[in-house]
Amino acid sequence: MTQEPTETLEFQSETKKLLDIVIHSLYTEKDIFLRELVSNAADALEKMRHFNLMEQEVFDKDAPLEINITVNDKENSITIIDTGIGMTRDELVANLGTIAHSGSKTFLTSLSESAQKDVNIIGQFGVGFYAAFMVAKRVRVQSRSYQLGDTGHEWTSDGTGSYTVAPCSGLHRGTKLIIELNDNAKDYAKDDAIKRIIKQYSSFVPFPIKVAGETVNTVQALWTKNSSEIKDEEYSEFYKFIGNAYDEPLFRLHFSADAPLAIHSLLFVPKENFEKMGFGRMDPGVNLYCQKVLIEQHSDTILPEWLRFLRGVIDSEDLPLNISRQALQDNSLVAKINKVVTKRFLKYLDEQARKSPETYLEFWKTFGFFLKEGATSDFTHRESIAKLLRFESSASEAGAVISLADYVGRMKEGQQEIYYINGPSRSAIESGPYLDAFKKQQIEVIYTMEPIDDFVFSHLGEFDGKKLVSADRADLKLPEDKDEKKEEAKDHLDKAIVGSLTKWMKEVLAERVKEVCESKRLVDSPAIIVNPDGFMTASMERIMRASSPDGPKDFGAKNLEINTGHSLIKGLADLRTKDEALARMVVEQIHDNAMIQAGLMVDPRSMVERNYQILAKAVQG
Repeated sequence: MTQEPTETLEFQSETKKLLDIVIHSLYTEKDIFLRELVSNAADALEKMRHFNLMEQEVFDKDAPLEINITVNDKENSITIIDTGIGMTRDELVANLGTIAHSGSKTFLTSLSESAQKDVNIIGQFGVGFYAAFMVAKRVRVQSRSYQLGDTGHEWTSDGTGSYTVAPCSGLHRGTKLIIELNDNAKDYAKDDAIKRIIKQYSSFVPFPIKVAGETVNTVQALWTKNSSEIKDEEYSEFYKFIGNAYDEPLFRLHFSADAPLAIHSLLFVPKENFEKMGFGRMDPGVNLYCQKVLIEQHSDTILPEWLRFLRGVIDSEDLPLNISRQALQDNSLVAKINKVVTKRFLKYLDEQARKSPETYLEFWKTFGFFLKEGATSDFTHRESIAKLLRFESSASEAGAVISLADYVGRMKEGQQEIYYINGPSRSAIESGPYLDAFKKQQIEVIYTMEPIDDFVFSHLGEFDGKKLVSADRADLKLPEDKDEKKEEAKDHLDKAIVGSLTKWMKEVLAERVKEVCESKRLVDSPAIIVNPDGFMTASMERIMRASSPDGPKDFGAKNLEINTGHSLIKGLADLRTKDEALARMVVEQIHDNAMIQAGLMVDPRSMVERNYQILAKAVQG
């Protein structure tokens, strides 16, 4: 039999350009070369698995389906062997010498639609093999097809302009890649380096990957299995692996969807919030896979930033990639995955809040801030997030929280608004003047005690058709009891006196206030400060002042509301005619006291001095 000659062939001109792009700019990390080659080997094994199931006659039928990798640090080489489908001479030329030719895609096209569902091919992208030239000065590919009549061939190239194809005898079924490393890639000729890359990118390839005889990918891709087949201990071990964690997860969500996209997802909520513990802003913790191969570790696009506390995996076989697996080609598709998974996770949290309220409360205390962040930044999911928010209220015990739905369910007949008030603590809120009217009318008020809370409510705007209104708004209008109002009027200053008093107080305070007026809401307190801007609440102003890089900023004069039934205000009307100098100091002190209660006092030094003057006069009689 005549020996088949060695042939030297030229790469297509497009392939030369592609090789240059692959080697110099396509992949940002050289480690990617091994992921690409392992993925190609896994595809070849998957095809072989399919043919074995079809009970076709194949060469080396009993060879185990696996990938073996060895390194030679003396010769600076890596050898990757798979027992997959292998390639004939013509397939070596077609698959390795032609730009973006995909043997995998051709294989899938030849299968019936029903058969395709049983075959999980990764390498449909055509250029992964060329990644080897990022680290190689020469690549040899020895391959023998599963077909009984094939004899085996070797493809060799230095990745410049040409390649050779020659007969190669004595081969087993499958493909052997021998990568002769560049001088600047010698570090890859080490078992530890190869194991590290496999664990990062190819841990879930469904065939054994052995390095120096040791199987490296021992963790199963649980997200592809039915949840009924998985034990709690397996979930726990997977969480510790994927999340680099040592504890047990608080929640886990395992779900698959076929429409509108094919998605498999396994997400975990940790027990600890490291941001809250002072370790800085967390990086996203969900990895993006395509058919068990890592596409993007700690992806910052596959979920909203406010879900960065989640750990786990999202895998979609629908992900189209351009010539690099690193570059997601279709941002709109990623956005769809983002939306589908986020919606499903929020639905899961709502289910847990009803089924396991105590565990959900633990989640809320640890990660509630992230939901609040989402409420202010994510319009798409704002309504779903609103259902999950929890706050203390005037109707709850100290430390106990309610939902907005709980509040709506207890609203008084005819009440159309949800009221909230911000303060540093429950005791500070309840001792302040803003709850007077609400206490009297027994209207529930939500207590917001974190700086972000007012921004959350201002972004929500409403819940269940009920407007969210801050209790310190200047334009607040509560339902009035007319008979009760007539009784109160008897104890209040005459309208003429009130008009004169408020006008005089405005003159005393000058530019420090925009307006002095009679309050319709005060019961036990003499005065309150309210912001004439209906949007800007006192708490929002406090935050903006604190965050101003140039120091406290002036946000404009406020309104001072006075309680004309309070003994201090009645006494002030008399004092004005007897000792106007003292009366003026009292007015200024009332204003400053109200500013303190609103948390808006910037510089108290002048107030302290005035306070001493008033005390001195009181002592002198």
